[in-house]
Amino acid sequence: MKSITIDELIIRHGDEMLVECSFEIFSSLALVGQSGSGKSLILKALLGMSDSTLDVRLQKRSDFEWVRGQSVSLVPQNPFTALSPLTKIKDQMFYPRQRVVEIFGWLELECDFLNRYPSELSGGQLQRVVVAMALASQPSLLLLDEPTTALDPVAKKVMTTLLKSLQERLGFSTLFVTHDMGVASDLCEDICVLKEGKIIEEGTMQNVLQNPQDSYTRRLIDADFKTREFRV
Repeated sequence: MKSITIDELIIRHGDEMLVECSFEIFSSLALVGQSGSGKSLILKALLGMSDSTLDVRLQKRSDFEWVRGQSVSLVPQNPFTALSPLTKIKDQMFYPRQRVVEIFGWLELECDFLNRYPSELSGGQLQRVVVAMALASQPSLLLLDEPTTALDPVAKKVMTTLLKSLQERLGFSTLFVTHDMGVASDLCEDICVLKEGKIIEEGTMQNVLQNPQDSYTRRLIDADFKTREFRV
């Protein structure tokens, strides 16, 4: 697995501090927090896609060259808005067909799907297509922006199982941004809990789940993420 260290990430809007944190990704890290905690801001900063009105300071180290769309890939939350509805899947995959077919097989997707439009696939199938697109560049780091939010429990389980299998096969590291503690615990070895742009608790997933130190973390763990998003 690749090693990534975010030594410093500061995001400001004028005089307002939005994010101030640091963290390390050794294999698979879940960044968990409620809406508005800064998760999406962090992802955009790592991708170099922050709003021009924000002041971003990022210092990072990794054992690979950091290139967005190549060594660093993103799986977005909503595959329906990530793909063109008027273009067949095959015409949105900008990689050699042999590579695409191989990855489709790993993700249990039929090659016939390449000849279909996004609207002809289910949500779970379409999310796996987006994962295939992200992995086709053979990334060292895969960023996951709550990719299981719109999936039913069965599809969530399928997705997490496939992602773990692919990580072992391909050797990429993962940063999983989510509010779903259950899925995070299935997918990731480590966790950082984010509140108001700051990491208030971190450690191995097992240790944090079994012995949370902060009341905010305990409420996140106790909340029912399967039916609603946690809010304080």
